[in-house]
Parts: sequence; C-alpha cells; structure tokens
Amino acid sequence: MKKILIGMVVLAVVLGTARAEEKAPKPGPELERLSYFAGKWKTTGEMKPTPFGPAGKFTAKEQCQWFTGKWNLVCRSKGKGPAGPTEGLGIMGYSTEEKVYVYYGIDNGPMIMTSVPRGTFADGTYTYDDESKMGGQTVKSRYVIKTKGPKSYDSTWAIQGPDGQYQVVMTATSTRD
Repeated sequence: MKKILIGMVVLAVVLGTARAEEKAPKPGPELERLSYFAGKWKTTGEMKPTPFGPAGKFTAKEQCQWFTGKWNLVCRSKGKGPAGPTEGLGIMGYSTEEKVYVYYGIDNGPMIMTSVPRGTFADGTYTYDDESKMGGQTVKSRYVIKTKGPKSYDSTWAIQGPDGQYQVVMTATSTRD
C-alpha cells in the first residue's frame, strides 16, 4: 500500500510540473480587434417608439476595460433616456468554438434579453443578430456598429417586423471621451 501511495505522489508531482510548463492560450486577433472599444465613450442617440419603450433622445457615458487575460471586455454605462436614468453592464467577447462575437448585456430597464447576440465583423462593421423574448413575445433584432476611425462609431438597432423586414428603432453616435 505504501508503494502505491508513493507512486501516486510521484505521478501527481510529474503531472503538476508538466501542466505548469504548458502555456496558457493567448487571445487571438478577433479579441484584439475588440481593443477598439476599450476606454471611455460618450454616446448620443434617438429611440423610435416601440412596444418596449417610448421615443426620444438619449445620452450615455461608458467605460470599457479588459478582464485580466484579455478574453472579455467589460463595459459599464450611465446615462439618461426617454424613460429616465439608465445604467447598464455589457460584456463583449469572442467564441472561438462558434467563430462569432458575443455580447451579454443587462440594464436597469424592465426588458431582459434571453439569448446571447452573435456577431460578425467585416469592413469595419460589427453585425449582431439576436432572437429573444421581450415583453412576452419573440423578437428578432439586429445591432450594427460601423466604426468611423479610431475615435467614433455609429450604431443602429433594428427589430424585425411581421413582414420580415427590419425597422430601425435606434440610432446613435459614440465618440471617444
């Protein structure tokens, strides 16, 4: 029995040493691309009336920082919208399994996203598609971010109508603060 225990200890030490010598994976270029959003941003925009909220102008300030390891970018925002003060938390990342950008978000509003929007990047534009339950109904939406250089980007949010066409319900411009 003593020989078995000694053998197990030796095996554990050898495996532990081998694992310590393994290098942790490094984020790829897809994640590095998200560095564009790191820092402080000011956003101004306008909402159209929807079943999920009133129309009107909004403003927000956002700060985005990398989690240690640069696998996820965490963004906190505060602002004012047509329904009053806003506060949100967003997490941007990249799924190496699915080969898509992902976004997780919550805010101080009554609407909860029940899925994780998945996005692509091409020619300076991120396009995220989502299908969630909102207000008791299934809603397909598309969020598009068009970069305009190192210090600003435009974004739109559109909801798919019963005719299958997307209707823009939010437009915004964000500038580096």
